Amino acid sequence: MNIREISTNELKDFIDNNKGWLIDARPTEAYNGWALQGEKRGGHIRRAKCLPLNWTKYLDWIEIIRSKGILPDQEIVIYSYTSDEAKKLAQVFKKAGYEKLAIYPHFLSEWVKNEELEMDRLARFNHLVYPDWVQALIKGEKPEHYHNDKFVICHSHYRNRDAYLSGHIPGAIDLDTLALEAPETWNRRSPEELKEALEAHGITSNTTVVLYGKFMDPDNDDDFPGSAAGHIGAIRNAFIMMYAGVKDVRVLNGGFQSWRDAGFEISKEDVAKVRVNDFGVQIPSKPELAVDVPQAKEMIAAKDADIICTRSWPEYIGEVSGYNYIEKKGRIPGAIFGNCGTDAYHMENYRNLDHTVREFHETKAIWDEIEVTGDKHLAFYCGTGWRGSEAFYNAWLMGFPRVSVFDGGWFEWSNDPENPFETGIPD
Repeated sequence: MNIREISTNELKDFIDNNKGWLIDARPTEAYNGWALQGEKRGGHIRRAKCLPLNWTKYLDWIEIIRSKGILPDQEIVIYSYTSDEAKKLAQVFKKAGYEKLAIYPHFLSEWVKNEELEMDRLARFNHLVYPDWVQALIKGEKPEHYHNDKFVICHSHYRNRDAYLSGHIPGAIDLDTLALEAPETWNRRSPEELKEALEAHGITSNTTVVLYGKFMDPDNDDDFPGSAAGHIGAIRNAFIMMYAGVKDVRVLNGGFQSWRDAGFEISKEDVAKVRVNDFGVQIPSKPELAVDVPQAKEMIAAKDADIICTRSWPEYIGEVSGYNYIEKKGRIPGAIFGNCGTDAYHMENYRNLDHTVREFHETKAIWDEIEVTGDKHLAFYCGTGWRGSEAFYNAWLMGFPRVSVFDGGWFEWSNDPENPFETGIPD
Protein backbone atom coordinates (compact mmCIF):
# COMPACT_ATOMS: atom_id res chain seq x y z
CA MET A 1 0.00 0.00 0.00
CA ASN A 2 1.38 3.38 -0.97
CA ILE A 3 1.28 5.93 1.86
CA ARG A 4 2.18 9.55 1.25
CA GLU A 5 5.31 10.81 3.02
CA ILE A 6 5.55 14.39 4.25
CA SER A 7 8.55 16.62 4.90
CA THR A 8 9.53 18.33 8.14
CA ASN A 9 8.24 21.67 6.86
CA GLU A 10 4.93 20.06 5.93
CA LEU A 11 4.64 18.54 9.39
CA LYS A 12 5.36 21.90 11.03
CA ASP A 13 2.56 23.43 8.98
CA PHE A 14 0.26 20.49 9.86
CA ILE A 15 0.88 21.05 13.58
CA ASP A 16 0.84 24.85 13.59
CA ASN A 17 -2.44 25.01 11.70
CA ASN A 18 -4.08 22.14 13.58
CA LYS A 19 -4.94 20.26 10.39
CA GLY A 20 -5.57 16.88 11.98
CA TRP A 21 -4.13 14.19 14.24
CA LEU A 22 -0.43 13.47 14.69
CA ILE A 23 0.10 9.91 15.92
CA ASP A 24 3.21 8.56 17.67
CA ALA A 25 3.37 4.80 16.96
CA ARG A 26 6.36 4.13 19.20
CA PRO A 27 6.15 2.36 22.59
CA THR A 28 4.62 4.29 25.47
CA GLU A 29 7.98 4.65 27.21
CA ALA A 30 9.45 6.43 24.17
CA TYR A 31 6.48 8.79 24.08
CA ASN A 32 6.95 9.57 27.78
CA GLY A 33 10.59 10.50 27.39
CA TRP A 34 12.89 7.47 27.30
CA ALA A 35 15.45 7.59 24.48
CA LEU A 36 15.08 3.99 23.32
CA GLN A 37 17.26 4.47 20.24
CA GLY A 38 19.85 6.63 21.96
CA GLU A 39 18.38 9.73 20.36
CA LYS A 40 19.60 13.19 21.33
CA ARG A 41 16.23 14.17 22.81
CA GLY A 42 13.69 11.87 24.39
CA GLY A 43 9.95 12.46 24.23
CA HIS A 44 7.45 13.10 21.46
CA ILE A 45 6.65 15.74 18.87
CA ARG A 46 4.45 18.49 20.22
CA ARG A 47 0.71 17.70 19.98
CA ALA A 48 1.29 14.03 19.09
CA LYS A 49 -1.07 11.38 20.44
CA CYS A 50 0.33 8.18 21.94
CA LEU A 51 -0.87 5.19 19.92
CA PRO A 52 1.70 2.37 20.06
CA LEU A 53 1.75 -0.06 17.17
CA ASN A 54 1.48 -2.99 19.58
CA TRP A 55 -1.96 -1.81 20.70
CA THR A 56 -3.39 -2.98 17.39
CA LYS A 57 -3.39 -6.53 18.77
CA TYR A 58 -6.37 -5.65 20.96
CA LEU A 59 -9.79 -6.51 19.58
CA ASP A 60 -11.29 -3.24 20.79
CA TRP A 61 -8.50 -1.14 19.30
CA ILE A 62 -10.76 0.80 16.94
CA GLU A 63 -13.17 1.64 19.77
CA ILE A 64 -10.25 3.06 21.74
CA ILE A 65 -9.22 5.19 18.77
CA ARG A 66 -12.69 6.58 18.29
CA SER A 67 -13.07 7.24 22.00
CA LYS A 68 -10.09 9.57 21.63
CA GLY A 69 -12.01 11.49 18.95
CA ILE A 70 -9.89 10.24 16.02
CA LEU A 71 -12.47 9.84 13.25
CA PRO A 72 -12.22 8.56 9.65
CA ASP A 73 -12.91 11.92 7.99
CA GLN A 74 -9.90 13.59 9.67
CA GLU A 75 -6.33 13.88 8.39
CA ILE A 76 -3.82 11.67 10.17
CA VAL A 77 -0.02 11.77 10.13
CA ILE A 78 1.88 8.89 11.73
CA TYR A 79 5.51 8.72 12.80
CA SER A 80 7.69 6.17 14.57
CA TYR A 81 11.34 5.24 14.87
CA THR A 82 11.17 3.71 11.37
CA SER A 83 9.07 4.27 8.27
CA ASP A 84 8.07 0.59 8.25
CA GLU A 85 6.54 0.88 11.73
CA ALA A 86 4.63 4.00 10.72
CA LYS A 87 3.38 2.29 7.56
CA LYS A 88 2.18 -0.75 9.51
CA LEU A 89 0.01 1.45 11.73
CA ALA A 90 -1.21 3.34 8.66
CA GLN A 91 -2.30 0.03 7.12
CA VAL A 92 -4.34 -0.80 10.21
CA PHE A 93 -6.02 2.61 10.01
CA LYS A 94 -6.66 2.02 6.30
CA LYS A 95 -8.41 -1.29 6.97
CA ALA A 96 -10.59 0.47 9.54
CA GLY A 97 -11.86 2.94 6.93
CA TYR A 98 -9.43 5.81 7.40
CA GLU A 99 -8.34 7.36 4.07
CA LYS A 100 -6.54 10.64 4.80
CA LEU A 101 -3.25 9.12 5.85
CA ALA A 102 0.39 10.15 5.65
CA ILE A 103 3.61 9.23 7.44
CA TYR A 104 6.47 11.40 8.63
CA PRO A 105 9.75 9.46 8.07
CA HIS A 106 12.24 12.00 9.42
CA PHE A 107 11.71 11.82 13.19
CA LEU A 108 15.23 10.60 14.06
CA SER A 109 17.09 12.09 11.12
CA GLU A 110 15.67 15.63 11.32
CA TRP A 111 13.16 16.41 14.07
CA VAL A 112 15.06 15.07 17.08
CA LYS A 113 18.32 16.66 15.97
CA ASN A 114 16.90 20.16 15.54
CA GLU A 115 16.54 21.86 18.93
CA GLU A 116 14.25 24.47 17.40
CA LEU A 117 11.59 21.84 16.68
CA GLU A 118 9.39 21.41 19.73
CA MET A 119 9.18 18.18 21.67
CA ASP A 120 7.37 17.31 24.87
CA ARG A 121 7.72 14.64 27.53
CA LEU A 122 6.40 13.54 30.90
CA ALA A 123 8.22 15.68 33.48
CA ARG A 124 9.33 12.78 35.71
CA PHE A 125 9.24 10.03 33.09
CA ASN A 126 12.34 8.37 34.55
CA HIS A 127 10.31 7.28 37.58
CA LEU A 128 7.97 5.30 35.33
CA VAL A 129 10.22 2.52 34.11
CA TYR A 130 9.73 -0.22 31.50
CA PRO A 131 10.66 -3.93 31.30
CA ASP A 132 13.94 -3.57 29.38
CA TRP A 133 15.14 -1.01 31.91
CA VAL A 134 14.41 -3.38 34.79
CA GLN A 135 16.04 -6.27 32.94
CA ALA A 136 19.21 -4.19 32.47
CA LEU A 137 19.19 -3.41 36.19
CA ILE A 138 18.93 -7.11 37.06
CA LYS A 139 21.82 -7.95 34.71
CA GLY A 140 24.08 -5.52 36.53
CA GLU A 141 24.10 -2.90 33.82
CA LYS A 142 23.60 0.84 34.27
CA PRO A 143 20.38 1.65 32.42
CA GLU A 144 19.51 5.18 31.35
CA HIS A 145 18.82 7.58 34.26
CA TYR A 146 20.13 5.20 36.93
CA HIS A 147 22.96 6.51 39.09
CA ASN A 148 23.08 4.16 42.03
CA ASP A 149 24.58 0.86 43.11
CA LYS A 150 21.82 -0.27 45.48
CA PHE A 151 18.38 -1.35 44.34
CA VAL A 152 15.48 -3.48 45.54
CA ILE A 153 12.65 -4.76 43.32
CA CYS A 154 9.38 -5.19 45.23
CA HIS A 155 6.47 -7.34 44.10
CA SER A 156 3.50 -5.73 45.86
CA HIS A 157 0.42 -7.64 46.97
CA TYR A 158 -2.28 -7.46 49.62
CA ARG A 159 -2.18 -10.46 51.98
CA ASN A 160 -1.49 -12.78 49.07
CA ARG A 161 1.99 -14.25 48.81
CA ASP A 162 0.60 -16.77 46.31
CA ALA A 163 0.43 -13.94 43.79
CA TYR A 164 4.17 -13.55 44.30
CA LEU A 165 5.08 -17.23 44.51
CA SER A 166 3.11 -18.06 41.35
CA GLY A 167 5.55 -15.99 39.32
CA HIS A 168 7.51 -12.76 39.70
CA ILE A 169 10.42 -10.77 38.28
CA PRO A 170 13.70 -12.56 39.07
CA GLY A 171 15.28 -11.22 42.25
CA ALA A 172 12.13 -9.42 43.41
CA ILE A 173 11.09 -9.69 47.05
CA ASP A 174 7.45 -9.71 48.09
CA LEU A 175 5.99 -6.69 49.84
CA ASP A 176 2.59 -6.95 51.49
CA THR A 177 0.86 -3.57 51.48
CA LEU A 178 0.02 -4.19 55.15
CA ALA A 179 3.70 -3.71 55.95
CA LEU A 180 3.25 -0.01 55.18
CA GLU A 181 -0.40 0.70 56.01
CA ALA A 182 -2.55 -0.23 58.99
CA PRO A 183 -5.77 -2.22 58.39
CA GLU A 184 -7.53 -0.45 61.27
CA THR A 185 -7.49 2.86 59.40
CA TRP A 186 -5.93 1.95 56.00
CA ASN A 187 -3.69 4.97 56.58
CA ARG A 188 0.11 4.87 56.40
CA ARG A 189 1.70 3.33 59.47
CA SER A 190 3.51 5.31 62.16
CA PRO A 191 7.06 6.54 61.50
CA GLU A 192 8.42 3.89 63.86
CA GLU A 193 6.53 1.11 62.08
CA LEU A 194 7.58 2.36 58.65
CA LYS A 195 11.21 2.48 59.71
CA GLU A 196 11.06 -1.13 60.90
CA ALA A 197 9.22 -2.35 57.80
CA LEU A 198 11.52 -0.62 55.32
CA GLU A 199 14.66 -1.80 57.08
CA ALA A 200 13.28 -5.35 57.18
CA HIS A 201 12.82 -5.20 53.40
CA GLY A 202 16.39 -3.99 52.84
CA ILE A 203 15.40 -0.43 51.95
CA THR A 204 17.19 2.75 53.01
CA SER A 205 16.54 6.32 51.95
CA ASN A 206 19.29 5.93 49.33
CA THR A 207 18.04 2.66 47.84
CA THR A 208 16.52 2.70 44.37
CA VAL A 209 13.21 0.87 44.75
CA VAL A 210 11.32 -0.55 41.76
CA LEU A 211 7.69 -1.43 42.54
CA TYR A 212 5.14 -3.42 40.57
CA GLY A 213 2.20 -5.77 41.07
CA LYS A 214 -0.10 -8.04 39.13
CA PHE A 215 -3.42 -7.37 37.48
CA MET A 216 -6.03 -10.09 37.21
CA ASP A 217 -5.49 -11.94 33.93
CA PRO A 218 -8.82 -11.70 32.03
CA ASP A 219 -8.04 -14.92 30.16
CA ASN A 220 -7.13 -16.96 33.21
CA ASP A 221 -8.47 -15.92 36.59
CA ASP A 222 -6.45 -18.69 38.26
CA ASP A 223 -3.17 -17.36 36.94
CA PHE A 224 -2.82 -14.49 39.37
CA PRO A 225 -5.00 -15.60 42.32
CA GLY A 226 -6.59 -12.72 44.18
CA SER A 227 -4.20 -10.23 42.68
CA ALA A 228 -6.41 -7.70 40.96
CA ALA A 229 -5.30 -5.00 43.42
CA GLY A 230 -1.61 -5.81 43.17
CA HIS A 231 -0.37 -3.06 40.90
CA ILE A 232 -2.40 -0.23 42.40
CA GLY A 233 -1.03 -1.51 45.72
CA ALA A 234 2.45 -1.01 44.28
CA ILE A 235 1.64 2.63 43.60
CA ARG A 236 0.19 2.94 47.09
CA ASN A 237 3.50 1.59 48.44
CA ALA A 238 5.39 4.03 46.22
CA PHE A 239 3.54 6.98 47.77
CA ILE A 240 4.26 5.81 51.32
CA MET A 241 7.94 5.22 50.54
CA MET A 242 8.23 8.69 49.05
CA TYR A 243 6.54 10.12 52.16
CA ALA A 244 8.95 8.19 54.37
CA GLY A 245 11.99 9.48 52.50
CA VAL A 246 13.08 6.97 49.85
CA LYS A 247 14.72 9.30 47.35
CA ASP A 248 14.50 7.16 44.20
CA VAL A 249 11.17 5.36 43.84
CA ARG A 250 10.29 3.85 40.46
CA VAL A 251 7.12 2.12 39.25
CA LEU A 252 7.12 -0.45 36.44
CA ASN A 253 4.64 0.94 33.93
CA GLY A 254 1.95 -1.66 33.28
CA GLY A 255 3.02 -3.82 36.20
CA PHE A 256 3.84 -7.51 35.90
CA GLN A 257 1.72 -7.73 32.74
CA SER A 258 4.22 -5.55 30.89
CA TRP A 259 7.08 -7.78 32.09
CA ARG A 260 5.28 -10.89 30.89
CA ASP A 261 4.37 -9.28 27.57
CA ALA A 262 8.05 -8.44 27.05
CA GLY A 263 8.88 -12.14 27.26
CA PHE A 264 11.42 -11.92 30.05
CA GLU A 265 12.15 -14.71 32.53
CA ILE A 266 9.63 -15.33 35.31
CA SER A 267 10.83 -16.75 38.62
CA LYS A 268 9.05 -18.67 41.37
CA GLU A 269 11.93 -18.48 43.83
CA ASP A 270 11.05 -17.17 47.28
CA VAL A 271 13.71 -14.48 47.49
CA ALA A 272 14.86 -13.75 51.03
CA LYS A 273 14.75 -10.19 52.29
CA VAL A 274 18.09 -8.79 53.48
CA ARG A 275 17.64 -6.45 56.44
CA VAL A 276 19.54 -3.16 56.61
CA ASN A 277 20.63 -1.54 59.88
CA ASP A 278 19.30 1.97 59.44
CA PHE A 279 16.88 3.67 57.05
CA GLY A 280 19.16 6.69 57.10
CA VAL A 281 16.85 9.69 57.59
CA GLN A 282 14.11 10.67 59.98
CA ILE A 283 10.65 9.48 58.90
CA PRO A 284 8.72 11.19 57.44
CA SER A 285 11.25 12.97 55.30
CA LYS A 286 8.49 14.29 53.00
CA PRO A 287 5.55 14.94 55.36
CA GLU A 288 4.00 17.35 52.86
CA LEU A 289 3.04 14.42 50.62
CA ALA A 290 0.36 13.27 53.09
CA VAL A 291 -2.68 15.22 54.25
CA ASP A 292 -4.89 14.25 57.18
CA VAL A 293 -8.40 15.40 58.11
CA PRO A 294 -7.52 18.74 59.80
CA GLN A 295 -5.41 19.88 56.85
CA ALA A 296 -8.01 18.59 54.38
CA LYS A 297 -10.57 20.87 56.02
CA GLU A 298 -8.19 23.80 55.68
CA MET A 299 -7.62 22.98 52.01
CA ILE A 300 -11.36 22.88 51.28
CA ALA A 301 -11.69 26.41 52.65
CA ALA A 302 -8.55 27.75 50.95
CA LYS A 303 -8.50 29.46 47.56
CA ASP A 304 -5.11 28.03 46.62
CA ALA A 305 -5.90 24.39 47.37
CA ASP A 306 -8.34 21.63 46.38
CA ILE A 307 -9.09 18.10 47.43
CA ILE A 308 -10.00 15.77 44.56
CA CYS A 309 -12.28 12.77 44.96
CA THR A 310 -10.92 9.96 42.78
CA ARG A 311 -13.90 7.71 43.40
CA SER A 312 -16.61 6.57 40.99
CA TRP A 313 -19.76 8.54 40.25
CA PRO A 314 -22.05 6.19 42.24
CA GLU A 315 -19.79 6.68 45.26
CA TYR A 316 -19.56 10.43 44.75
CA ILE A 317 -23.35 10.97 44.67
CA GLY A 318 -23.97 8.57 47.54
CA GLU A 319 -25.64 5.64 45.78
CA VAL A 320 -23.02 3.26 47.23
CA SER A 321 -20.22 3.56 49.76
CA GLY A 322 -17.97 1.48 47.54
CA TYR A 323 -16.81 -0.84 50.35
CA ASN A 324 -18.52 -3.47 52.47
CA TYR A 325 -16.85 -2.08 55.61
CA ILE A 326 -17.83 1.56 55.03
CA GLU A 327 -21.43 2.20 56.05
CA LYS A 328 -21.95 5.88 55.29
CA LYS A 329 -22.56 6.93 51.67
CA GLY A 330 -21.81 10.32 50.16
CA ARG A 331 -19.00 12.78 49.56
CA ILE A 332 -17.00 15.42 51.33
CA PRO A 333 -18.52 18.88 50.71
CA GLY A 334 -16.25 20.95 48.51
CA ALA A 335 -14.42 18.00 47.00
CA ILE A 336 -13.90 18.04 43.22
CA PHE A 337 -15.01 14.92 41.36
CA GLY A 338 -11.93 13.28 39.80
CA ASN A 339 -13.72 10.16 38.43
CA CYS A 340 -11.58 7.04 38.76
CA GLY A 341 -13.81 4.84 36.61
CA THR A 342 -16.69 2.41 37.06
CA ASP A 343 -16.41 1.46 40.74
CA ALA A 344 -14.17 1.26 43.80
CA TYR A 345 -12.00 -1.43 42.24
CA HIS A 346 -11.16 0.16 38.91
CA MET A 347 -9.02 3.08 37.74
CA GLU A 348 -9.60 2.79 34.00
CA ASN A 349 -9.89 6.56 33.52
CA TYR A 350 -6.24 6.88 34.55
CA ARG A 351 -4.89 3.97 32.47
CA ASN A 352 -4.43 2.81 28.92
CA LEU A 353 -5.96 -0.43 27.72
CA ASP A 354 -2.70 -2.30 28.47
CA HIS A 355 -2.71 -1.01 32.09
CA THR A 356 0.07 1.51 31.46
CA VAL A 357 -0.37 5.04 32.76
CA ARG A 358 -2.70 7.01 30.51
CA GLU A 359 -1.24 9.56 28.12
CA PHE A 360 -0.57 12.48 30.44
CA HIS A 361 -1.97 15.08 28.03
CA GLU A 362 -5.34 13.31 28.20
CA THR A 363 -5.34 13.20 32.00
CA LYS A 364 -4.33 16.84 32.20
CA ALA A 365 -7.11 17.81 29.76
CA ILE A 366 -9.66 16.09 32.01
CA TRP A 367 -8.26 17.88 35.04
CA ASP A 368 -8.24 21.22 33.23
CA GLU A 369 -11.98 20.84 32.59
CA ILE A 370 -12.66 20.49 36.32
CA GLU A 371 -10.09 23.19 37.19
CA VAL A 372 -7.60 20.85 38.82
CA THR A 373 -4.45 22.80 38.04
CA GLY A 374 -0.82 22.73 39.09
CA ASP A 375 -0.84 26.23 40.58
CA LYS A 376 -2.75 24.92 43.62
CA HIS A 377 -1.97 22.49 46.41
CA LEU A 378 -3.84 19.34 45.38
CA ALA A 379 -4.72 16.41 47.64
CA PHE A 380 -6.23 13.31 46.04
CA TYR A 381 -8.40 10.92 48.01
CA CYS A 382 -10.71 7.95 47.54
CA GLY A 383 -12.16 5.48 50.03
CA THR A 384 -8.98 4.32 51.74
CA GLY A 385 -6.08 5.85 49.79
CA TRP A 386 -5.22 3.43 46.98
CA ARG A 387 -6.95 5.18 44.09
CA GLY A 388 -5.96 8.52 45.57
CA SER A 389 -2.34 7.38 45.53
CA GLU A 390 -2.55 6.46 41.85
CA ALA A 391 -4.01 9.85 40.91
CA PHE A 392 -1.37 11.53 43.08
CA TYR A 393 1.38 9.62 41.30
CA ASN A 394 0.03 10.74 37.93
CA ALA A 395 0.14 14.38 39.04
CA TRP A 396 3.61 13.97 40.54
CA LEU A 397 4.92 12.39 37.32
CA MET A 398 3.55 15.41 35.44
CA GLY A 399 5.67 17.67 37.62
CA PHE A 400 2.86 19.29 39.62
CA PRO A 401 4.75 21.08 42.41
CA ARG A 402 2.36 20.62 45.37
CA VAL A 403 0.56 17.29 45.37
CA SER A 404 -0.46 15.07 48.27
CA VAL A 405 -2.65 12.14 49.21
CA PHE A 406 -5.48 12.84 51.65
CA ASP A 407 -4.72 9.57 53.36
CA GLY A 408 -7.82 9.08 55.50
CA GLY A 409 -10.18 9.72 52.61
CA TRP A 410 -13.86 8.89 52.82
CA PHE A 411 -13.26 6.07 55.35
CA GLU A 412 -11.82 8.33 58.04
CA TRP A 413 -14.00 11.32 57.18
CA SER A 414 -17.25 9.32 57.32
CA ASN A 415 -16.34 7.63 60.62
CA ASP A 416 -16.62 10.95 62.45
CA PRO A 417 -20.32 11.93 62.84
CA GLU A 418 -19.26 15.56 63.31
CA ASN A 419 -17.96 15.77 59.74
CA PRO A 420 -20.45 17.08 57.16
CA PHE A 421 -21.25 15.13 54.00
CA GLU A 422 -23.40 15.44 50.90
CA THR A 423 -25.34 13.11 48.62
CA GLY A 424 -27.05 13.49 45.27
CA ILE A 425 -25.97 15.28 42.13
CA PRO A 426 -24.23 18.57 42.97
CA ASP A 427 -25.93 21.81 41.90
